[in-house]
Amino acid sequence: MIDREIDIQTADGAMNTFITHPEEAGPHPLVLLLMDAPGKREELHDMARRLGSAGYCVFLPNLYYRRLREFDMASSTREEMFEHMHSLSNAMVCQDIQAMLDYAATQDAASIGKIGCVGYCMSGPFAFAAAAAFPDRIAAAASIHGVRLCVDAEDSPHLDAAKIRGEMYFGCAETDEHAPRQMIDDLADYLADSGINYRIEIYPGTEHGFVFPLRQGKYHKPSAERHWERLLAMYGRCL
Repeated sequence: MIDREIDIQTADGAMNTFITHPEEAGPHPLVLLLMDAPGKREELHDMARRLGSAGYCVFLPNLYYRRLREFDMASSTREEMFEHMHSLSNAMVCQDIQAMLDYAATQDAASIGKIGCVGYCMSGPFAFAAAAAFPDRIAAAASIHGVRLCVDAEDSPHLDAAKIRGEMYFGCAETDEHAPRQMIDDLADYLADSGINYRIEIYPGTEHGFVFPLRQGKYHKPSAERHWERLLAMYGRCL
């Protein structure tokens, strides 16, 4: 695997981004991995590498770059984390995705065809919104224990769901205070009439954050492995 840390220039500054891809047999389909609230870190780098080793060129951006280059949860408070998280919007992240697509077009390791996207926790709605904002490019998108997927807000991503042309997957924890079952049920009711290709899956016995190996008390290995199976199968079908 080849790993790089680079800055991608956006309208708002330099977005530090981790890139990983196989050494051979490129170019590779691009997959955007969008971070959860604790930020871009080695745990997510390893998750990006796992995707990359399956034959993808993976971009993992620091979505907090407008405020700081590195967010260290160990030396910060949850209040600070939530401030950073709430500073983002679907529109801002879609602007960042356009910058990543522009940069990827200049890289030999990334193919110029269909791409994948996956967002964890706070980035679940970003991946959902991006699938609608870039329907000609994003052929497979996933939200894993995503928050704010179907809410009473003008920019709730479910409102643009009908624009999605690719496949959309929602992996949801059985118990999730940040993504309550009522929201998931409302999302299912809305998407039933949307005409898009989607799947909503509830992971039994899990809580919010179940895919992260270092999330003490939350990591659920069988379900984490199932989420990898779902992602890789979808990307294999679509990219």
